[in-house]
Amino acid sequence: MEADPVTDHRPASELELRARIDPARVPRHIAVIMDGNGRWAQKQGEHRLVGHSNGVRSVRETLVAATEIGVEYLTLYAFSTENWSRPKAEVDALMDLLVSTLVSELEGLNENGVRLHTIGDTDSLPPGCRSALLQAIQRTAKNDRITLTLALSYSARWEILRMVRSIGQDLRDGRLEMHDVGEKLVDERLSTQGMPDPELLIRTSGEQRISNFLLWQVAYAELWFTPVLWPDFRKEHLFQAVLDYQRRERRFGLTSDQLTTA
Repeated sequence: MEADPVTDHRPASELELRARIDPARVPRHIAVIMDGNGRWAQKQGEHRLVGHSNGVRSVRETLVAATEIGVEYLTLYAFSTENWSRPKAEVDALMDLLVSTLVSELEGLNENGVRLHTIGDTDSLPPGCRSALLQAIQRTAKNDRITLTLALSYSARWEILRMVRSIGQDLRDGRLEMHDVGEKLVDERLSTQGMPDPELLIRTSGEQRISNFLLWQVAYAELWFTPVLWPDFRKEHLFQAVLDYQRRERRFGLTSDQLTTA
């Protein structure tokens, strides 16, 4: 995935942006709400599904860019529980697109050390889609350069309710005591168990809301909103987001003076 400086014909701005990034302060985990496929297609006079298809290139570019600068975890909001309410034809086409993309990209994921992971109610996915997803996860399980997590049939409220029920069941059955319940236990019962919380959350298309995505995990994430529609999102946009993140002061409830004297 590294660029060849001799044959590389990318815009200088992209190369310059990447060069300005401090490798020591790259967020370990970036989460992305990929928004704007439908509006992009409308602007082109095309069906919404054309926007979804073109969004695949943006996924590829974002993954490559994240890997180039040393991001360890990239989580993409691909399909929410609310998206099941969309027209059946669109949902079916999205599931077919997911399967075909997983099949076509699998070799590249392995070549570039990408470990595929998923969060969400994957039992609700169509059998063929779920099977392709599980196969891709198994075949990339030993890769360790970057973990790409697809949030599928996911919502933070679904995840939190699932966690509460799990802990409540263990309390009722005597496997846990009330004093055992704390942030660490909650982290262990969420879908993102074992991952660091996202330090940076990106949303495309100009909307400025979190949309039921990783509500617990993004408590201290830096938020970066861009008017760029997802199919137009490119590597330079990710680099811009990371540079903006690196200009911010992350205080976690402390004052600036406390940070400088720590």
